[in-house]
Amino acid sequence: MATTIDPAMNASNPAAASPASPTVASDAESSPLLQRRRTPEDAADYVTVSDPVIHADGMNKYTSFRVDCRPPLNDPSTASATAANNPVDVFLQNNPGQYSSVLRRYSDFLWLYERLHKEKAGAIVPPLPDKQAVSRFSPEFVEDRRRALEKFLRRVVLHPELWAAECLLTFLRADDVGFQHAKNTSKMEDGNGGSNHGGVGGESMMSGSLGGAGAFNLAPKNKAGIKKWFSEAKTTFSGDLVTSPDDDLFDEIERYVEALAIQMKRVSTQASGLVRKSKEIANGLFEFGLAFHQLGQSEGEELGAKLQLVGGTADRLSSMAAQQAEAEFRRLEEPFKDYIKIIFAVKLALNRRQEKRVSYTALLHEIQTREINLNRLRMTPGGEAKAYSTEMSLQRYQAAANVAQEEYAECSQRVLREVDRFKREKAEEMKLVVLEFIKLEIEVNRSMERAWGELVPKLEEGSIDVGGGGGMNAGQQQHAPQPTVVNMPPTQLPPPVPSSAMPASQPMYSNVPAVPVSAVDPMSSSIQYRDNNLPGMGL
Repeated sequence: MATTIDPAMNASNPAAASPASPTVASDAESSPLLQRRRTPEDAADYVTVSDPVIHADGMNKYTSFRVDCRPPLNDPSTASATAANNPVDVFLQNNPGQYSSVLRRYSDFLWLYERLHKEKAGAIVPPLPDKQAVSRFSPEFVEDRRRALEKFLRRVVLHPELWAAECLLTFLRADDVGFQHAKNTSKMEDGNGGSNHGGVGGESMMSGSLGGAGAFNLAPKNKAGIKKWFSEAKTTFSGDLVTSPDDDLFDEIERYVEALAIQMKRVSTQASGLVRKSKEIANGLFEFGLAFHQLGQSEGEELGAKLQLVGGTADRLSSMAAQQAEAEFRRLEEPFKDYIKIIFAVKLALNRRQEKRVSYTALLHEIQTREINLNRLRMTPGGEAKAYSTEMSLQRYQAAANVAQEEYAECSQRVLREVDRFKREKAEEMKLVVLEFIKLEIEVNRSMERAWGELVPKLEEGSIDVGGGGGMNAGQQQHAPQPTVVNMPPTQLPPPVPSSAMPASQPMYSNVPAVPVSAVDPMSSSIQYRDNNLPGMGL
């Protein structure tokens, strides 16, 4: 049973969390800063990974991808233009018009990755997407993996050290039967300890082909083979490895890579935090706009309309912030994470050189031990047969040591070329990433400033009637006459009460003249003020 995944289905977009106005959508489509940047691996766009299909065969469930390689033919009229656009695409120049289309799964890509490390030891092999145990059949994950596998394969095709690897051609062109045979053959070679082109892994076959050497079989008896022997030899020879004039240079490279990895991890952490903050701002603006929309609906009339304008602007800004977060993720966070993976690939290349160094050292120590045994057997009466067998095995070890020496030297030179290329290419790419991030921030902040600026005149024009009757604006309300004691209309007061009718408990003052009733302040019924000019009242 197979299930086809829609290739047009992408990962979830943070901008979908908030409504976007048509103006913002058109701005995003027209702005080149919010569109996908063309990367160096896009030069090999004739290599594609597409049509993911999920296969379910009992308990075995996996996803297969269609891998197409369609390099264009060499057209004399466009040959110069092609060379100018893709100056490093040697694969295209050596494989014009050789079309192929195969089905591959993730384990096949993993086989290619491991074989590239073995066939081209010391090369910086592009990183492969990580394995995932859960949710690996969701449409979003399948699409992300498809894009990552396509990026990996295009990088390998454009790689100056990997484009001619035999395993790459097998991966791109072999049918199912041929590809499975290649995988089985490489598995057998790994079980025997490596390739059988004269190296240590071929000692068992060489031992069988030479007559008297059968008594000294060089292949270990355990199933782990010579691979385990070398891993054990690492601890034995770690303090006495062969030296070369470039050892100091490689030590300096290792220190540089370690320091670079630490600094890039810090930068990547801060970039992830910046993207997270942009997403939080987008969500905050969305909630802010929603609150103003609801407030405007409850108010109604002109005030409600203006409040809803504020809410609509906040919605637009929320969409801009979401697009900004998505662009920052693509332009800043993803390149830094990929840069960290490339640094890890550089470490692997250095480790491959160290493995070649240990292998060569192990062979030299074995040769030294067998030479001592050979001299001892030659001096022992009756040990001619054993001496002959030891001499034959010594010759095989010397041949293997010569091959190991060549591989060690070749790997060392490849590492130096790769590190130099890594510094040049990544320095240029880092400059582009930083410049594009700065331009993105400038563009987005200008768009947000324009959105706020367009809102201000809309809020200032017209009037807001908060009282509901009279239509006076705020300035008229400010200068309208306020009711005071002076301009209040006179009220009818009750007739004066004679002094004889006043209660006995109220005190009488003889030095206070009587005030006529007509001159009494209308507010005197509640508050009475004394005259400070009256005699006898000064304190």
